[in-house]
Amino acid sequence: MTTNTSPYIPNTEADREQMLAAIGVRSIDDLVQDIPEQHRFPDLNLRPSLSEFDLTAEIAALADKNATPGDYACFLGAGAYRHYIPSVVKSVVARGEFLTSYTPYQPEVAQGTLQVGFEFQSMICEITGMEVANAGMYDGPTAFAEGALMACRVTRRQTIAVLDTVDPRNVAILDAYSRHQSIEIVTIGRDDDLPDDASCLMIQSPNQFGAIEDMEALANKAHAAGALAVASVNPTSLGMFKSPGECDVDIVAAEGQALGVPLSFGGPYVGLFACKDAHKRQMPGRIIGRTTDTKGRIGYALTLQTREQHIRRERATSNICTSTALIGLLMTTYLAVIGRSGFKKVAELCYHKAHYAASQIGQLPGYSVKTDGTFFHEFLVECPKTPAEINRSLLDHKIIGGHDLSDRSESGMLICVTETNTRAEIDSLVSALAQIGGAK
Repeated sequence: MTTNTSPYIPNTEADREQMLAAIGVRSIDDLVQDIPEQHRFPDLNLRPSLSEFDLTAEIAALADKNATPGDYACFLGAGAYRHYIPSVVKSVVARGEFLTSYTPYQPEVAQGTLQVGFEFQSMICEITGMEVANAGMYDGPTAFAEGALMACRVTRRQTIAVLDTVDPRNVAILDAYSRHQSIEIVTIGRDDDLPDDASCLMIQSPNQFGAIEDMEALANKAHAAGALAVASVNPTSLGMFKSPGECDVDIVAAEGQALGVPLSFGGPYVGLFACKDAHKRQMPGRIIGRTTDTKGRIGYALTLQTREQHIRRERATSNICTSTALIGLLMTTYLAVIGRSGFKKVAELCYHKAHYAASQIGQLPGYSVKTDGTFFHEFLVECPKTPAEINRSLLDHKIIGGHDLSDRSESGMLICVTETNTRAEIDSLVSALAQIGGAK
């Protein structure tokens, strides 16, 4: 019998024998016999172990090789954004009762967690102008895909129309969710008609190039075809621009990372999801409600659970298994701390700083700023060299450059500016681009 030992697995030999007997096998080898022998217990060829002190030093040295926002001026966005997060946000979320809590199946012992979820939903409704919000989704792109599937259930149609300015990465997620459900995805332009059997029109605003879409006109276009309007929004932009609810959008999805969630190497993040009241029974995820008990005290409980692991089973609207509540707490605390005026101020700073950057870059020889109407805090720049070349050179100036969009626009780079970018950083970017520019 093969014996594996580890200081991190405290089972004794007697423990192992008892567990093996319970499942009806004599040894570990019997347990893994379906795995080809050459792949069992491979030699990992690990380096000799280090002391904690030495390992910490080595990991720190590796981490120092990263170009990180803060140490570098950062102009990279495209779905993940660097915003200032007040220190109190981390202090609240680090409290033990939040860090260790799990899904609040038992409301009598989870009132704090449920209250946070209720406040989270309320804030989403206020920001988006929608009537109902759920307690959270995995992330923005999957929430967007869930919105399309919800529209198919509501309209009982199997075609999804996607505006051609939606980020292809969002479309890829949508394709993964729908490809095995006999659902067709059709890409259309702003002036194209929707297919007769379209369940919805999928809109992204700001779109993949940073431009604000006319959601009201697009929602009217969808409704005229008997379809729903499903919008993915950057929540920060709603501090300045009309909300989806004001534009008569039916279903709204968003990535909540911009609202108090660190970049964190890409996650975990939190998806926001809201809709009109008429459609709430087809909403994925869960809704937390507030009520009073027999003594008149405020209490919170899960009031809508459409997940398959609850009583819905095969009639579930979604198989989502978490609401990423801890990340939702980050967002809820952030919004509570900055308040209504702070939320508006952040949006205004992003807008004005981005427009200043665009005006300066647009004057550089060889660079051309391409905007399609009003843009928020991202804009497309066509460059004299490939974005890959420019971004490599920008690192020498302690600058993280923009997102490479050369697959959608020749030598196109998406530049992102937020409230964290100082005028000095923007001017340094402009100066560096001027030095790097030249003939292709």
